Amino acid sequence: MTTFAGCDKYLDKLDNPNLVTDPPINGQLATVTYETGMNCYRMGDVTSYFTQYLASNQQASDADIYNEVDYSTTWSNFYAAMMNIRQMIDKADATSAFQHRGVGKILMAYNLNMLVTTFGDVPYSEAMQGQQLLVPKFDSQTDLLQTSLLLLEEGIADLQLTGASVELGTSNDVIHGGNAEAWIKTAYALKARFLNQLSKTSAYDPAQILSTLENAYTSNGDDAALIAFDGRSPWNQAAYDNTQLLLDGWLSSQFVDALNGTTFGIEDPRLPKIATLTQFGDYRGTPNGAGRIGTGTDDEESYLSLDGYYSKGGAPILLVTYAEMKFIEAEAAFHNNDKATAYAAYLAGINAHMSKLGVSDADRNAYVNNPAVSVGEDDLTLDLIFKEKYVAMFLNPESWVDMRRHDYQYKDFDLPEHAAMNTFIRRVAYPTIEISRNGANVPTITGLDEKLVWDE
Repeated sequence: MTTFAGCDKYLDKLDNPNLVTDPPINGQLATVTYETGMNCYRMGDVTSYFTQYLASNQQASDADIYNEVDYSTTWSNFYAAMMNIRQMIDKADATSAFQHRGVGKILMAYNLNMLVTTFGDVPYSEAMQGQQLLVPKFDSQTDLLQTSLLLLEEGIADLQLTGASVELGTSNDVIHGGNAEAWIKTAYALKARFLNQLSKTSAYDPAQILSTLENAYTSNGDDAALIAFDGRSPWNQAAYDNTQLLLDGWLSSQFVDALNGTTFGIEDPRLPKIATLTQFGDYRGTPNGAGRIGTGTDDEESYLSLDGYYSKGGAPILLVTYAEMKFIEAEAAFHNNDKATAYAAYLAGINAHMSKLGVSDADRNAYVNNPAVSVGEDDLTLDLIFKEKYVAMFLNPESWVDMRRHDYQYKDFDLPEHAAMNTFIRRVAYPTIEISRNGANVPTITGLDEKLVWDE
């Protein structure tokens, strides 16, 4: 874990004489893979209130009800990681470390895309230049979405080169264990994700997505996941904190009701793999915006479980998964008028996620074979694909992209209680840290209901 100590905030790196000025490239690899995985968690912790996976135990909490929240820490963490990635790419470029350059470009694309789909226009082309430019311009969302795709293509090409001066360190790469082929699959998986984000635009091409998926994941074993931590894994920390009355990890009634039979009339066997039982012997969520109904100490509501797949000790942070790829395939095939492929991929996505969580074969088969799930290819709908993907993408920030692409059209999905707007949230505000030091370049927004370019 000592290699993670280099994850310093962006501005702290500029004039600190105590920092190593020429770190070994595999030390940099440890830093950038770890920080990228943590950024998935950090952004998921922000967006899971918008997707109503989580709910605050406090009534009318700002994150719950669409008040502006200052995400300066999240912003700084992303740019710190991206600066470290840029330094690794530069070092790799100078030393012919092609594999590290390829991984760096894939990680840059991943971080950049998360920023763009959350904040919109962000600094990139003039960013990460240290003291040379502390007031970078904001690049357009349209350009940056294309930049993310280009970075993936370049990353794939780099990883396919031979004769690299140094190979990826197996113990330093805390996402794929130094496996270059796994990184190539992840690059294709991210390409499919990024192309799928354009489903509401004229650039959407389902055939291109299906072609891309042929080079992506083929099983759960391909998933990109952060698997090493400095202390508790973050969602395990949230679950543990809740047991110590530092209230965190409360599950939204929207998510719980979608799985406990309330919304869809069928109990989902994945819920016990995620949530705690209440004192009443059932699963109950907390309505977003309403706050807790009980004391918070007597199990009146369900929380992230210390034994749950996502929040047990050492629980991985899932960046990109095979299950997600199957639902992307289902959506693309559906739009490509290939219902047979769409239906097979839809069922495969459900099965893959249940296997990932350790659902028994009997429980999985009972759920999948239920007529409400196995509807037949002629009756498959986008609503069903998005509904099952919502469950499979639990806590992942990409789920908020899906929710906006689907215009929040999920059964019984309601605005939070005491919502500050009369419509669902579509973006977040720019952080005060950027407004205070680069205010002249920060774009003006009309409100948190403003749609980003791919969401219009």
